[in-house]
Amino acid sequence: MPKITYVEHSGKEHVVDVASGLTVMEGARDNGIPGIDADCGGACACSTCHAYIDEAWADKLPPVEAMEEDMLDFAYETKPGQSRLTCQLKVTDAFDGLVVRLPEKQI
Repeated sequence: MPKITYVEHSGKEHVVDVASGLTVMEGARDNGIPGIDADCGGACACSTCHAYIDEAWADKLPPVEAMEEDMLDFAYETKPGQSRLTCQLKVTDAFDGLVVRLPEKQI
Protein backbone atom coordinates (compact mmCIF):
# COMPACT_ATOMS: atom_id res chain seq x y z
CA MET A 1 0.00 0.00 0.00
CA PRO A 2 1.47 3.41 -0.93
CA LYS A 3 2.63 5.63 1.93
CA ILE A 4 1.69 9.29 1.59
CA THR A 5 3.04 12.04 3.80
CA TYR A 6 0.63 14.85 4.63
CA VAL A 7 2.31 17.92 6.12
CA GLU A 8 0.10 20.30 8.06
CA HIS A 9 0.69 24.04 7.69
CA SER A 10 2.30 23.94 11.15
CA GLY A 11 4.84 21.40 9.87
CA LYS A 12 3.40 18.36 11.65
CA GLU A 13 3.74 15.30 9.42
CA HIS A 14 1.37 12.37 9.06
CA VAL A 15 2.65 9.34 7.15
CA VAL A 16 -0.23 7.03 6.28
CA ASP A 17 -0.95 4.03 4.10
CA VAL A 18 -3.52 4.85 1.42
CA ALA A 19 -5.03 2.03 -0.60
CA SER A 20 -4.65 2.17 -4.35
CA GLY A 21 -7.89 3.31 -5.95
CA LEU A 22 -8.69 5.85 -3.25
CA THR A 23 -7.91 9.51 -3.77
CA VAL A 24 -5.30 11.50 -1.87
CA MET A 25 -8.26 13.39 -0.33
CA GLU A 26 -9.90 10.15 0.85
CA GLY A 27 -6.61 9.09 2.40
CA ALA A 28 -6.55 12.29 4.46
CA ARG A 29 -10.23 12.09 5.38
CA ASP A 30 -10.11 8.41 6.34
CA ASN A 31 -7.07 8.98 8.55
CA GLY A 32 -8.36 12.12 10.29
CA ILE A 33 -5.71 14.42 8.83
CA PRO A 34 -6.62 18.03 9.64
CA GLY A 35 -6.39 20.61 6.88
CA ILE A 36 -8.36 18.91 4.11
CA ASP A 37 -12.04 19.71 4.56
CA ALA A 38 -13.42 17.95 1.46
CA ASP A 39 -16.76 19.75 1.66
CA CYS A 40 -18.07 18.37 -1.64
CA GLY A 41 -16.98 14.81 -0.87
CA GLY A 42 -14.71 14.55 -3.88
CA ALA A 43 -16.99 15.78 -6.65
CA CYS A 44 -14.57 18.50 -7.78
CA ALA A 45 -17.23 21.07 -6.92
CA CYS A 46 -15.23 23.09 -4.40
CA SER A 47 -11.60 23.73 -3.50
CA THR A 48 -11.54 22.58 0.13
CA CYS A 49 -9.15 19.69 -0.54
CA HIS A 50 -6.47 21.94 -2.00
CA ALA A 51 -2.87 21.00 -1.24
CA TYR A 52 0.61 21.73 -2.50
CA ILE A 53 2.37 18.81 -4.13
CA ASP A 54 6.02 18.52 -3.24
CA GLU A 55 8.10 19.88 -6.11
CA ALA A 56 9.79 16.51 -6.62
CA TRP A 57 6.37 14.99 -7.42
CA ALA A 58 4.79 17.73 -9.52
CA ASP A 59 5.77 16.17 -12.86
CA LYS A 60 5.03 12.59 -11.79
CA LEU A 61 1.29 13.06 -11.34
CA PRO A 62 -1.47 13.13 -13.94
CA PRO A 63 -1.94 16.61 -15.42
CA VAL A 64 -4.54 19.04 -14.13
CA GLU A 65 -7.78 18.75 -16.11
CA ALA A 66 -10.05 21.69 -16.96
CA MET A 67 -12.57 21.17 -14.14
CA GLU A 68 -9.84 20.98 -11.51
CA GLU A 69 -8.15 24.05 -12.95
CA ASP A 70 -11.44 25.97 -12.72
CA MET A 71 -11.93 24.98 -9.06
CA LEU A 72 -8.34 25.91 -8.19
CA ASP A 73 -9.31 29.51 -9.00
CA PHE A 74 -11.23 29.45 -5.70
CA ALA A 75 -8.46 27.89 -3.59
CA TYR A 76 -6.46 29.77 -0.98
CA GLU A 77 -3.01 30.98 -2.08
CA THR A 78 -2.39 28.65 -5.01
CA LYS A 79 1.12 27.94 -6.22
CA PRO A 80 1.61 27.36 -9.96
CA GLY A 81 2.83 23.85 -10.66
CA GLN A 82 2.20 22.67 -7.10
CA SER A 83 -1.45 23.36 -6.26
CA ARG A 84 -3.77 20.42 -6.77
CA LEU A 85 -7.18 19.30 -5.59
CA THR A 86 -6.47 16.07 -3.77
CA CYS A 87 -9.87 14.65 -4.75
CA GLN A 88 -8.58 14.50 -8.32
CA LEU A 89 -5.50 12.44 -7.52
CA LYS A 90 -6.34 8.73 -7.60
CA VAL A 91 -3.71 6.77 -5.71
CA THR A 92 -1.69 4.07 -7.47
CA ASP A 93 1.39 2.17 -6.32
CA ALA A 94 3.43 4.86 -8.08
CA PHE A 95 2.27 7.36 -5.41
CA ASP A 96 4.39 5.63 -2.74
CA GLY A 97 6.38 8.39 -1.02
CA LEU A 98 4.18 11.27 -2.23
CA VAL A 99 4.42 14.37 -0.05
CA VAL A 100 1.54 16.87 0.09
CA ARG A 101 1.66 20.08 2.07
CA LEU A 102 -1.54 21.62 3.35
CA PRO A 103 -2.30 25.32 3.04
CA GLU A 104 -2.88 27.60 6.02
CA LYS A 105 -6.62 27.33 5.44
CA GLN A 106 -9.24 26.10 3.00
CA ILE A 107 -11.87 28.44 1.58
